[in-house]
Amino acid sequence: MSSSRVFVARLNGLSVFDPLGDEVGRVRDVVTTLAPRGGSNTPLAVGLVVEVPGRRRIFLPLTRVTSIDSGQVITTSQPNMHRFEQRRGETLILAELLDRRVTVRNDGDTFAATVEDLAIDLERNRDWRITKVFVRKGEPEQRQRGLRLRRRTGETLLVDIESVDGLARSGPAQAVDALLEAYEDLKTTDLAEAIHDLSSKRRGEVADALEDERLADVLEELPDDDRVEILINLSLDRAADILEAMQPDDATDLLSELPEAKAEQLLQRMEPDEAAPLRRLLTYEENTAGGLMTSEPVILGPDASVAEALAVVRRQELSPALASLIFVTRPPHDTPTGKLLGVVHIQRLLREPPHEPIGGILDKAIDSVSDSASLAFVTRQLAAYNLVALPVTDSDGRLLGGISVDDVLDHLLPDDWRQRDDLPEDVTHV
Repeated sequence: MSSSRVFVARLNGLSVFDPLGDEVGRVRDVVTTLAPRGGSNTPLAVGLVVEVPGRRRIFLPLTRVTSIDSGQVITTSQPNMHRFEQRRGETLILAELLDRRVTVRNDGDTFAATVEDLAIDLERNRDWRITKVFVRKGEPEQRQRGLRLRRRTGETLLVDIESVDGLARSGPAQAVDALLEAYEDLKTTDLAEAIHDLSSKRRGEVADALEDERLADVLEELPDDDRVEILINLSLDRAADILEAMQPDDATDLLSELPEAKAEQLLQRMEPDEAAPLRRLLTYEENTAGGLMTSEPVILGPDASVAEALAVVRRQELSPALASLIFVTRPPHDTPTGKLLGVVHIQRLLREPPHEPIGGILDKAIDSVSDSASLAFVTRQLAAYNLVALPVTDSDGRLLGGISVDDVLDHLLPDDWRQRDDLPEDVTHV
């Protein structure tokens, strides 16, 4: 190999290539056993966690890595694509060791420090071992939620791993500054996948440090068990704030997973105008149009211009599915009060003059669905009209909400679809 020492934090995000030069994925972590073995006093780094297309994380043994250099990792062969499952006794360096509080013995001095990075070295027998720890003296500063990472203070030094006590025990709550720096550029879905792979304790620490909007987005992507665990461990006030920041349909799904008394506590802590749509959505059966819909689709009046409509659908918080269709109603333009006049497709908006009122380009051929319509009926309607969103109305034609195709898929797929790769469950990494 061209490099005999590598700092683990610098591996995060590096592209992994097979011998033919095709990109396999990106490095997301390094797996170690921490316990010395193989006749050495230093822990062995056993492999890389690589994220491949489809957001699946696989295990790549370091014995199959031929080169780590020039911002890339080269493998000897196509890696095994089976999903990575962390084994007993294994530790993820980025996810679990960064920011860990340790005790360092160096040059006759003993002091408390925080782990900033670890170095792995290539030995003659081709093993990669953790040999050095980059630490910062003193206790980590408390990071204020919602602020960007501050420049950390305190003397830093590189010490032998044999001089560090406390790497193998979790101890008190860890800071997450270095971990969040490693995750800073991840998309929400990828961050959710990374958080899912953490231990329960570490998930809670990361959740506590994320700003409200970011955590709300992540919870929308996590499996039910993970997001329920995170929410119930937050303070009531913060949990209520997170629910307010989530999409109404996702927040409703999350509340429905909680004990009824806990859900009611959270609803009472929310602002009344934020809680009201959730209470309404909770009255619907799960696999009906009412249970699938969001109470906050894109709604405008017929006098709004094409330019206004395009500005609205550009909002970053809108999913592509919801942004594809504008529901046009008579005043008032809030669910569940305005009468639906028709819909406008985003493609039509792109073909019309900016000053044109959208009331003149309505598509009235699309039938809305009732709040009691079944999941199967909603699915057929989306397929029949080649749509990614549909309006939901009551018997008087008032708009109740909108259903997007991603909500339908969430209910059609198995509950554990985010973790499944349809491979044999008894296969583990080698």
